[in-house]
Amino acid sequence: MIVDPLDIMMNLEQVIPYYQPIVSADTREVIGYEVKAYYQEGEGERQRLDWFFKDPSIPHDFQLEVNSKIQQKALDDFLTADSSSSLLFINYDARLLFKDDGETLLTLLQSYEEKGLNLSRIVIELKEEHITDEMESLDTLFKYMKTLGIQIALDDVGKTNGNLGQMALFEPNIVKIDVSFLKDDALPHLYRDVHYSISMLARKIGATLLFKGISTYNQFNYAWRNGGRYYQGRYLGQSQQEFAEEDSCKEKIERDFQLFVQFEKKKMKAQLELASRINKQFDETLPNIKSDAPFDEIIFTVGHACSQFAFRVYICNDEGIQLSSNAEKNKDGDWELHYEGRLKNWSWRPYFFENIVRMNVEKKGILSDLYTDIERDEQIRTYSYPLSEKSYIFIDIPYDYLYEQEGLL
Repeated sequence: MIVDPLDIMMNLEQVIPYYQPIVSADTREVIGYEVKAYYQEGEGERQRLDWFFKDPSIPHDFQLEVNSKIQQKALDDFLTADSSSSLLFINYDARLLFKDDGETLLTLLQSYEEKGLNLSRIVIELKEEHITDEMESLDTLFKYMKTLGIQIALDDVGKTNGNLGQMALFEPNIVKIDVSFLKDDALPHLYRDVHYSISMLARKIGATLLFKGISTYNQFNYAWRNGGRYYQGRYLGQSQQEFAEEDSCKEKIERDFQLFVQFEKKKMKAQLELASRINKQFDETLPNIKSDAPFDEIIFTVGHACSQFAFRVYICNDEGIQLSSNAEKNKDGDWELHYEGRLKNWSWRPYFFENIVRMNVEKKGILSDLYTDIERDEQIRTYSYPLSEKSYIFIDIPYDYLYEQEGLL
C-alpha cells in the first residue's frame, strides 16, 4: 500500500537510504554505491520511494525536501564509512535541478566538502528523459559542477526515444544503460546496434558505460560484450542499508568473466573456421571460371558451389556499385538471377570501405558481424572476397545455417 505523501513529509526521519553496489570490470570489485530512497513506516515493511519522485501531483518543494533529506543521510554514512576510493551515486531530478539552477544541491555538497568530503567521489545521476530542450541552460551548470570535481551520469540512455545529441552536448562522465527489459530468451539484436552506437559516442566523449538492471547471467554477459566497464543489478548485489564490501562479488565476477572469455574464443574459432571453409571453396571454384566470364556467370557458378551455406551472391566494385545481378537460392534450393540488384550503390553501408581496404591489404576474405537483412528480416552474416583490386564478391549466409553451427550467432 502506497504511503500518503503528507505522512512522508510529516515523518522525514523515517526516510532512509539504501545502497546498491556498482562493480568495475577493471578490478572486479565494488567501486561505488547508488543511493536508493526508502520509507520505513513504523514496524511495517520498507517501501521504495521511486513513485514519490515520479508523481506529478506531488509539489516540487516536497520532492526537493525529501530528496535533500535522503542525500544528507547518505552523505553522513558515506563520510563515516571507511571507503576512501568509492563513488557515491546520487539520483537527482533534472527538473528540480533546473528549478533552482542547482543551488540546493551545490549548497548541500559544499557544506559536506567543509566536513571533509572529496567532491570527486560524488556522481550526480540525471535521467535522460527529464532533460528537455528547455534545459540546455543546464550545460553551464554541468560544466561548473565538473570544475568542482563532481561527476555527471546520464541515466537510461537509449531506453526511450532519447536524443544522443544530449549526450554529446552534456558530455557526461558516465552513461547508464538499463538492460532489465532484456529477457534471457530474447536479447534483441536491435538493441545491440543501438547500444553499439551509444558505446561509440561514449568513447568519443570520454564517458564510461555503466549497465544497470542486471538480474541474470545473460544480461551480465550482454553488458560485458557491449563495452560495459561498470555493472549494477541484483545479480551482482542487492540494495542494502550498509555499504557492501569491496570484494563481495569478486569471486562470482571472475568466474563469469572466465566463462565469457571461453565462449568468445569458441565464437572466434567458429567464425575463423567458416571463413577458412569459404575461402577453401573459393580456391577450388574460382580457378575454373574464365577470367573474362560475365559477372552474372561468376555469381551463378559460385552460388552453386557454396549452396550449402549461402543464399545470395553478388559482385560490387571498390566504389560500392553492384556490378552483377543477385544470384539467389529459392525455396526449392534452385539458384535464380534477380537483375534488379544491378547498379545499386552499397557504399553507405557501415564498414564497407574499411573492409574493401582490409581485403586489398590482407589479400583474403572477411566475415562480417551479425546484422539484419532488410529483405528477409533475419540475422545473417556476409562473407566478402577480393576478385581483383576493383571487384569483390559477396556471399550472404542465412540465419538457418548460422543457427545450426555452434558459435556463429
